[in-house]
Amino acid sequence: MLRIYYKKDKRLAKETELEELREIPMESLIWVDLQNPTVKEKATIETYFDIKYSSEEKSQEIESSSRFNEMEDELIINSNFLSIREKGFEYCPVSIIIEKGILFTYRDDDLKTFGESVKRIKASPGSYSNGFQILLTILETAIDQDADLIEGLAKRIAELNQQLTLRKSRSDEEILIKLSSFQNETMSLRENIIDKQRLISALMKSSTFPEEYMGVLRIMIKDISSLLEHNKFAFERLEYLQDTFMGFVNIEQNHIIKIFTVATVAFMPPTLIASIYGMNFRLMPELEWQYGYAFALLLMILSSAITLIFFKKKNWL
Repeated sequence: MLRIYYKKDKRLAKETELEELREIPMESLIWVDLQNPTVKEKATIETYFDIKYSSEEKSQEIESSSRFNEMEDELIINSNFLSIREKGFEYCPVSIIIEKGILFTYRDDDLKTFGESVKRIKASPGSYSNGFQILLTILETAIDQDADLIEGLAKRIAELNQQLTLRKSRSDEEILIKLSSFQNETMSLRENIIDKQRLISALMKSSTFPEEYMGVLRIMIKDISSLLEHNKFAFERLEYLQDTFMGFVNIEQNHIIKIFTVATVAFMPPTLIASIYGMNFRLMPELEWQYGYAFALLLMILSSAITLIFFKKKNWL
């Protein structure tokens, strides 16, 4: 899918047909966005503007030279954006190029960050005159989205904390799986935020990026630092919940072992009595006694009862 944004009569216009590209004046172009494009669309854009989008493999590399590269009149940026799935977060690499004030973006997924950015741009189209402003809006939207995700994650952690405290509605296995899932989401968010921090720091050092937008970048850095603190708190809270959960599990296991231990000890005296009367000696006084059987049973019951009473007085039960 191709989206071309350009200035037209003091407003922002949009074109989606590749054939209309040559009809748009080069000085009016602001943003060319490729989302899962056809081979023809990608090749035409690269040839027409003399640019080269980074491959998916290069976009995912962690080296600074692969993430940010500055030339005389061109910025080449590779960044990962979060794509929200049913089973959690996935990284979607985005190739970004700014050349002569025009922003070029290439991605495979329909990212929420880009959709929200377009809504902001449409709400105030007169405020955008170049690709640098579009990129700033995309980064601001990404930071806002990360803040929303952290807030939502904190709410779900609080709900899990309540369920863990009440010890109902979920089994131990479900709680453990949920804790692990939240930890993975927290780490994914942190990696995504740090990626944006590296990108913005590189833009602040850039000689190509306009000086007039440095104030906006400095505010973003402060926002990112705040998000990292919130993310750190969420991760520490998850560790606390995991320790609490394991404490509950250990208490339950100890209680079960305690029950088996008490039962074993309580039956030891009757077992001893039964063993004594089970010996095959010829001369045993109770063998021919009329009440010998009842006496042995009563003796076994009393020995168990005395043992349990002793445990109770010691508060071992």
